Amino acid sequence: MYYNNDTTVFLDGKWIKAKDASSGMYNQTMHYGNGVFEGIRAYQSTEGSNIFKAKEHFERLIYSAKKMHIKLPYSVEELIQIAYTLLDKNELVDAYIRPLVYAGDSMSLMPSNDSHVFMAAWKWEKYLGDKPLNVMLSSFQRPNPKSCHVEAKVVGHYTNSILATQEAKSLGYDEALLLDMHGNVAEGPGANFFIEQDGVLYTPPAGNILPGITRATIIELAKELDITVVEKHFTIEEVYKADNAFFVGTAVEVAPIASINGEKFKGLWEDSAGHNIYLMYRQKVRYNHYQGLTIV
Repeated sequence: MYYNNDTTVFLDGKWIKAKDASSGMYNQTMHYGNGVFEGIRAYQSTEGSNIFKAKEHFERLIYSAKKMHIKLPYSVEELIQIAYTLLDKNELVDAYIRPLVYAGDSMSLMPSNDSHVFMAAWKWEKYLGDKPLNVMLSSFQRPNPKSCHVEAKVVGHYTNSILATQEAKSLGYDEALLLDMHGNVAEGPGANFFIEQDGVLYTPPAGNILPGITRATIIELAKELDITVVEKHFTIEEVYKADNAFFVGTAVEVAPIASINGEKFKGLWEDSAGHNIYLMYRQKVRYNHYQGLTIV
């Protein structure tokens, strides 16, 4: 699914075949989860492939690495260059890009002195599909923000996401919705969450969530459409009273939610503010081409 015999990846400054890529069995990321990554999408544009919000994604990758004390020896511009070259070498236009910064060999709980940079790309449809989702309120909470850097995109954090997703799938739901430690709505396993009430959008504030780049984009587009967005804490009871709800994220893009725990939303998605923003988002991602790169 992710590669074939011809797929090229980037690993520690070299272009190699994906089938030949390998890592040490004693690396700290695999044993303890201390690694960072990004999920980035590229879209067909009028000027070729456009990596949407490339700068913001790689800035966050560098931020995450710094927070986790992992060395990342590339600048934002260099990482953007690598990403476009990766697409070119694999003849990809619409694609999902996965940069991963993982630690070197270390069984200590101190940060490793060594690090590795890997980047791959493949064709990947919307992660949660196109149909409105039936969502379950998860029995798992989002991690306490005093226990880790929740605003960093850290490999180990996603064990929480796997548990929540597996629980939801095993009970016949499409996806999960998690609360924070205070019982307020937080986010999905891999996406931020919005509700709509009387034309106003509400989304949980930063602090207990990963403040996603797609989330920020949705807020920007809402302002362009004169749609009010309120960042505030709210409970699941408030969610049940909303007109509509949706997930947003790089992998899922914008995913409408039909129901939570069987409680259906009363509004029509096609008539919602969220749907109008989604239509604008689909245009935005294809007309924001990054300029000034020479593919090598």
